[in-house]
Amino acid sequence: MSGDKKKLHKNYHDNHYGYPIHDDNELFGRLIMEINQAGLSWETILKKEQSFRKAYHNFNIKKVAAYNEVDRERLLSDAGIIRNRLKINAAIENAKTILALQKSSGSFEKWLEGHHPKTKDEWVKLFKKTFRFTGGEIVNEFLMSIGYLRGAHAETCPIHKKILKQKPMWAKQQ
Repeated sequence: MSGDKKKLHKNYHDNHYGYPIHDDNELFGRLIMEINQAGLSWETILKKEQSFRKAYHNFNIKKVAAYNEVDRERLLSDAGIIRNRLKINAAIENAKTILALQKSSGSFEKWLEGHHPKTKDEWVKLFKKTFRFTGGEIVNEFLMSIGYLRGAHAETCPIHKKILKQKPMWAKQQ
């Protein structure tokens, strides 16, 4: 692995993966990133993160939920992101769903908290019922990456102790 690749992975591993996220727009952004990773390497997605942020208005849920056909075409022609119609449509529809969840639960984060704890299979069933383009691996990685399911780091990993101080949801069920 080249130096740049190592740096990219190390930054995500050490500073993002497994840490709780409390901002709904950032939770939405992580969901977009995980959905777009399907069939591709995580490295590809990490390299394109800034382009995703720019293309999707810094993951602003309200703005993305209001996207129209012009926005879809803009995204489909943006070489900085993954130009897959199903994934783009999922981002827009999932933004609309999150707006509804915010209305009914107060926030996307509170909706997630309200369903915790669940097994991976229970989470997958809930996500498939609620969101678009959310299969087992996407849901598992999304929930591990935001601290809802354990497994982002081995207990021997020095980052594991840092994450425990942040009180991830999986640690609260022990």
